[in-house]
Amino acid sequence: MDLSTFYALFSTTCFTLTGLWWNVVRAHREWAADPSMRRTIGGIYLSFLLPALMGLFAQVGGTDNPLIWRLTFVVIAVVGGISMLRLVSQARADRTPTTVRWLQVGTVIVYAGIAVIGIAPQLAAPLGLSGVQVEALLLIVLVALGHALVWRFMVTDGGAE
Repeated sequence: MDLSTFYALFSTTCFTLTGLWWNVVRAHREWAADPSMRRTIGGIYLSFLLPALMGLFAQVGGTDNPLIWRLTFVVIAVVGGISMLRLVSQARADRTPTTVRWLQVGTVIVYAGIAVIGIAPQLAAPLGLSGVQVEALLLIVLVALGHALVWRFMVTDGGAE
């Protein structure tokens, strides 16, 4: 599959997941009553929205203008990483379940990887991949982590242990 097609499908899927998550949250209005829960559901929201935006920028920049995808991936990854770091720093006080905290830490690590590859895409060369290909793999992991967080919410009472 060519990267343009991948990023087009990926962005569409992520925007769909964002909308589905809105519906889940709307069906559980009691979650919004708790500030710590609001932060967590916002983090999940960003786990789908930010990769969708990165996918759109990858399509615009593509291989013709790598500066566009590189710059936007770094900026969006920094926003996502800082947002998730805030959640991780408040997780213990919020009594966030351990499994959710580990998923959040994993998300911070993936955002850091996205930013690093955006800054220095040549780091992907030893893998035989381009920077934008490694970014695609990292975005897949990011969305998988978002799915894992959603799973916790769907099979438990709002992610509680």
